[in-house]
Amino acid sequence: MKSEHFESESECLFFITGASTGIGKACAIELDRRGFRVFAGVRSDEAARRLRAEASDRLTPVRIDVTDAAEIAAAVEEVSAAVGDAGLAGLVNNAGIAVPGPWEILSTEAIRKQFEVNVIGHVAVTRAFLPLLRKARGRVVNIGSINGGLAVPYLGAYSASKFALEVFNDTLRTELRNFGIRVSAVEPGAIDTPIWDKSTALAEQLSADAGPEVFELYQSDLEAIRRIAERSARGAAPVERVVRAVVHALTAKRPKTHYFLGWDVRICFKCLRVISDRLRDWIVRRLIGLR
Repeated sequence: MKSEHFESESECLFFITGASTGIGKACAIELDRRGFRVFAGVRSDEAARRLRAEASDRLTPVRIDVTDAAEIAAAVEEVSAAVGDAGLAGLVNNAGIAVPGPWEILSTEAIRKQFEVNVIGHVAVTRAFLPLLRKARGRVVNIGSINGGLAVPYLGAYSASKFALEVFNDTLRTELRNFGIRVSAVEPGAIDTPIWDKSTALAEQLSADAGPEVFELYQSDLEAIRRIAERSARGAAPVERVVRAVVHALTAKRPKTHYFLGWDVRICFKCLRVISDRLRDWIVRRLIGLR
């Protein structure tokens, strides 16, 4: 399928963070299948081997931790050598983690890590690649979440990071307008990726770390949250829905500023924001099974 935005797919290079699994990996493989050159950010040699086995020689795994300045700089140097004066056609900020739990139980370290990966990491990577993006009048795509439109109790740290990412996305879009760089946010609901398994494991660890007196105060709510997480995982949409939106944002002549993937996401971003706080709180608690 020929891109609307680029004359030659083989001359365009995209960089994707968080491509070891899930959305990032699926996007990297699909862009490679369409003939684009892809640099896929991974955290381990094993993830790099898996990607190479599923893709063509056009795809290059790159070791990068978005919270490590030295690894970001090394990735920029590697990409810069590959693209030369052509610049970078697109950056997909996908790396992310979900740290669940009530604010009282979450450690400061866990909260800091949530923001370091989901917000500061995206900002750092984007800033580092901007000179290359300017050369190509490229694209920036930020992978958001339904939690960027609705603050969910016991996912407060994760929701806060996604709300912050929305602000980053919207202000960046305006700031880069004069350079011809388009910025889009892709907003999925529950998607079938390993993040559900990881967040469930984290929740269990938090439960073990919390003192018994404090944990008992939240136990019934945490059990309800665990059930809704398991139900969401079972009913999660296929990752291909996100991939289609990312490809459109990177290649369409007129990309959207936001891609709301599903009626539930659109309701959270558009409708629940205009009702009263008390009504919204009641709806949220009913939806996630809290007393």
